[in-house]
Amino acid sequence: MASSKIGLACELGGGGWDAEVTSIIERIRSADMGNRIQAAREIRQLTKTSPRHRRQLSGAVGPLVSMLQSDSLESGDAAILALLNLAVRDERNKVKIVEAGALDPLVHFLQSTNSSLQEYATAALLTLSASSINKPTISASYAIPLLVRILRDGNQQAKVDAVMALCNLSTIPENLNVILPLQPIPSLISLLKSCKKSSRTAERCSALLESLASFDEGRTALTAAEGGVLTVVQVLEEGSLRSREHAVGTLLTMCESDHCRYRDLILKEGAIPGLLELTVQGTPKSQVKARSLLQLLRSSRHERAELQADALDSIVCDIVSNIDCDDQAGEAKKMLAEMVQISMEQSLRHLQQRAFVVRSD
Repeated sequence: MASSKIGLACELGGGGWDAEVTSIIERIRSADMGNRIQAAREIRQLTKTSPRHRRQLSGAVGPLVSMLQSDSLESGDAAILALLNLAVRDERNKVKIVEAGALDPLVHFLQSTNSSLQEYATAALLTLSASSINKPTISASYAIPLLVRILRDGNQQAKVDAVMALCNLSTIPENLNVILPLQPIPSLISLLKSCKKSSRTAERCSALLESLASFDEGRTALTAAEGGVLTVVQVLEEGSLRSREHAVGTLLTMCESDHCRYRDLILKEGAIPGLLELTVQGTPKSQVKARSLLQLLRSSRHERAELQADALDSIVCDIVSNIDCDDQAGEAKKMLAEMVQISMEQSLRHLQQRAFVVRSD
């Protein structure tokens, strides 16, 4: 018995071992399914907030993965939640879980009609996809189409985790060619509308939208989605610094790709106030992109009386030319206030007209 305990101790991932951990490892390997389920639940609890226990209990990964392949719903549920906590903030466990063969059963659970099981599997794939080592393996599975489907049809938490997992996987450029034909943009816009624009969810949605907007099909889908461009403009105004950077990047990509096609649409949705604010308060990248987009939005072959082009162009030109000077920041903000007031009046008129049309329908 002593030798078996020493053997188990050698498998534990560091930080020492104790009787509780050894007992759990013994029970997770037992032939009795009830013991294994109880051990998995204890692993989940111990690893919830403890990096030390994640290391010590890494030897449970193999038995937990085998539990995923059981026909027992209770077994699969307990195993997923234990593996999820083992993988959080532990790169070695993330890799070990995938190498142990967890992907096939997790992908199967993504197709489950049990919403809780589907949600847990989505959360697990989100966590595992945070590892750069795991990304190619996950990409080669059937996970991406299922994640897009969950983004469309899953419960709210599953949708959030699905978009974050897709965002992780989209850092492999080839995956964008897989994601885009699955038509994720209407679902992304829907999720963006429903979440706080300053949230982490909005950041991930905005990041994925920016990546997809680099394709003509992505830009077309964004403009075709109900409220698509308007939602991006709302992120531009209300989002976190990172979300706003992605939003301005999306709009700039659109305008650079086809100025005549997208300029009026961006102006109509009232992007000017948010862009001007970014030139003062955005990240360095946001400021550069906002100035570039403002310059593109100023350019037109035709006069646009309804946009008060002369007054707007004059203010924008002054802001763009003076914003780099620290001692003129106060004056820039004053000019910004003027521009925002003019543009907000225009946006309000546009929204009133749109509301009238909706009521008429």
